[in-house]
Amino acid sequence: MARYTDAVCKLCRREGQKLFLKGARCYTDKCAITRRAYAPGQHGQGRKKTSEYGLQLRAKQMTRRYYGVLEGQFHDYYEMATKREGKTGDELLTILESRLDNIVYRLGWASSRAEARQLVVHGHFNVDGRRVDIPSYLVKPGQVIAIREKSRQSAKIKAVLEQNRLVPKWLDVNGETLEAKILALPTREEIDLDVDETLIVELYSK
Repeated sequence: MARYTDAVCKLCRREGQKLFLKGARCYTDKCAITRRAYAPGQHGQGRKKTSEYGLQLRAKQMTRRYYGVLEGQFHDYYEMATKREGKTGDELLTILESRLDNIVYRLGWASSRAEARQLVVHGHFNVDGRRVDIPSYLVKPGQVIAIREKSRQSAKIKAVLEQNRLVPKWLDVNGETLEAKILALPTREEIDLDVDETLIVELYSK
């Protein structure tokens, strides 16, 4: 499975905002954006003029990196979004939000999307009673996600459950049974990503 293996803090610095790729570290003074709020590299602090294409590219790259998706898969999601009713940009973000690894992160069952992806691959979760180990699995409204019985004793999962992160309203989680139901897919207003998704649509429409 292809994945990004370089330093993830560089990605936040390149995009100029926190993408929350390092879990708890992102909420401390050790965060790379807090310490060095400029792009990485030799010319990171220089003045730069951003073209229209540059703005579109940055919007796409930031969104792709935020969800931890590689280029080919991101483009496939865009094509999927164009075939849905509604605004293509909104549908694109909704598709990304419905990935199983993102849902696990949103539920507070992992400290970052990268950790959520690892936990899913290792088979720690059931969807509607069946074990699913594919991070890109797209969850639908009405489906129930649960931490597997054997996995509930995992030290990593126990530690992350103690963080008590705020869960979005479109998810209904039961802290006692460690099950969660997808009430609905999120609207654009419920997705806390500071990006102009129309720029992504403009980039792919060329």
